[in-house]
Amino acid sequence: MWSFVHIFFLIGFRNRFRVMIEWIWYYITFKGGFRLITGVNRGNDNKQNRQVNRSFIPNLYKSSEGIHMTRRIIYFISLLLLFNSNLIAQSPVLSDGLESLIAEIEEQVIEWRRDIHQHPELGNQEFRTAALVAEHLRSLGIEVETEVAHTGVVGLLKGGKPGPVVLLRADMDGLPVTERVELPFASRVTTVFNGQETGVMHACGHDTHVAILMGVASVLAEARDEIPGTIKFVFQPAEEGPPEGEEGGADLMVKEGVLSNPDVDVAFALHISSKLEVNTISYTPGGTYASADDFRIRVHGEQTHGAYPWNGTDPIVASAHIITALQSIVSREMQLTENAAIVTVGMIRGGLRSNIIPEEVEMLGTIRALDPADRLKLHASIRRIAENTARSFGATAEVTIPVTTAYPVTYNDHDLTDFMVPVLQEVAGADNVHHVKAEMGAEDFSFFAEIVPGFYITLGGRPSDVAEEDAADHHTPDFYIDDSGLILGVRAMAAMALHYMNTHP
Repeated sequence: MWSFVHIFFLIGFRNRFRVMIEWIWYYITFKGGFRLITGVNRGNDNKQNRQVNRSFIPNLYKSSEGIHMTRRIIYFISLLLLFNSNLIAQSPVLSDGLESLIAEIEEQVIEWRRDIHQHPELGNQEFRTAALVAEHLRSLGIEVETEVAHTGVVGLLKGGKPGPVVLLRADMDGLPVTERVELPFASRVTTVFNGQETGVMHACGHDTHVAILMGVASVLAEARDEIPGTIKFVFQPAEEGPPEGEEGGADLMVKEGVLSNPDVDVAFALHISSKLEVNTISYTPGGTYASADDFRIRVHGEQTHGAYPWNGTDPIVASAHIITALQSIVSREMQLTENAAIVTVGMIRGGLRSNIIPEEVEMLGTIRALDPADRLKLHASIRRIAENTARSFGATAEVTIPVTTAYPVTYNDHDLTDFMVPVLQEVAGADNVHHVKAEMGAEDFSFFAEIVPGFYITLGGRPSDVAEEDAADHHTPDFYIDDSGLILGVRAMAAMALHYMNTHP
């Protein structure tokens, strides 16, 4: 009996009863198996044997013969399980050889990250970063295409066996932020942005994303002969948005055909977090990051002297009522028990003097939603409220959505998420993988995931000895990442790609 118990607990809990029932019934009903286990000959279709078949299971424990028969069944199943490794355990997603390669590359990944951190570049200007990436990919024997969406780099690794095409993405751009963290590799780069002198900093962790994906490329290139499929390494510019008057980012990469030739089946990406503890991973099924659309409302009135408002139409008063009414969209029109939504007016300007009622007022704002249908509903409601409220004051409203920014919802495909969570649990440990709520920030990986199934995860970068509330936010001068956790990002991205390709021939 010990052998059965021992093997019974070696297999996964979900499979125990299924395996036991399937094998019992198969070998009871199969002619040779039944004879081997019970000693009863089913070769003659007579009344006695039919009676044995009908009463076999109900009477197992009603006699000593039944007990012996049960033991035979159990021991027989145990032997079958012992010699069937597929039922006992699955092979790890990352082989010992790949784990060794990943361990060897860790120091190099950290070195890449620190070099890129020290030399940040703004969107569509990632020339040095792109050159570093392209040179590395070429050294691995990977096909390389450069100047995709201005400064993007795409590497194509063809495996030794046929299979699906998996896209792995990292964004490369920094931000117009002056770094305040005292690090030996801190950025001292400066530039002029929107007419103002500022520092440039990787204040959102894109330097870590690039270094991680370079590490993944190193590891998978070593195993290319065993890879059943093709991997597209996409190093994307301008995730934070292109310069004014330019296109860029994931949207432009998609327009230029990054998801075709060959056609991509699934896409994976990660984002480092200064708030999530190092060596942990989080994910959200469905809507993960919100859609982001900026809007502009221009309210047109009739200019007049501030002492004689009845001689004109005041667009400032109309605008004040529009701003107030817009806040009722989320609170009164959206089903907030299902998904969050946001309408924010972030800028308003109009007029030059205290005693002049101006002809026009302009407002700028942002719209966020976690569901594509909610996104469209918010657009329609803003137009309706702005136009009708302005009309009620004798003014007119001109609504533009979007102005420059239009990111879809970053959506994690439910089936792909369910399929990949066990992989993350294997590489990080089940206790280190967390299902979290959606965020109202935006991410342009959404342009990839809008077309092909995508899975976007968050990688922890907060030092273990720093409380979450004490960790600096993203996009701030004090943003900090513990790069000891980067190797988990390498393991997670490599494991997801390999697991998908090995299970989707």
